[in-house]
Amino acid sequence: MHYKGDRTCWLCMRLNGDYDTREGLQEHHAIPGTAGRKLSERYGLKVYLCRHHHTDGPEAVHNNVGNMQLIKRKAQEAFERAYSHEEWMEVFGKNYI
Repeated sequence: MHYKGDRTCWLCMRLNGDYDTREGLQEHHAIPGTAGRKLSERYGLKVYLCRHHHTDGPEAVHNNVGNMQLIKRKAQEAFERAYSHEEWMEVFGKNYI
C-alpha cells in the first residue's frame, strides 16, 4: 500500500494533501489484531504514519475510528485489485467497503 521509503505520512497525504517528507514514520498494519497483523504483513497491507496520525492526537488511527476505517477500506481495495473480493472474504472474513 505505502512504503516507508516514501518518507511521507499516508494520512497527511490523504487528509491534508501534505506530501512533505518526515522522519520517524511508524508502521501501521491495516488490519488489527495478532492474526490481522500477520496477514497485513503477508499481503503488504501496511501504511507509514507520522506519530500524530498513528498514536497521538485526535486524527490518530488509534484514536479515530473514521481514519482507522479509511485505512481498512483502502487495504481491502488494494487487495481486491490483486486478488478478488471472494479471496478477501476468505482470508480476512470482514468487508470494509
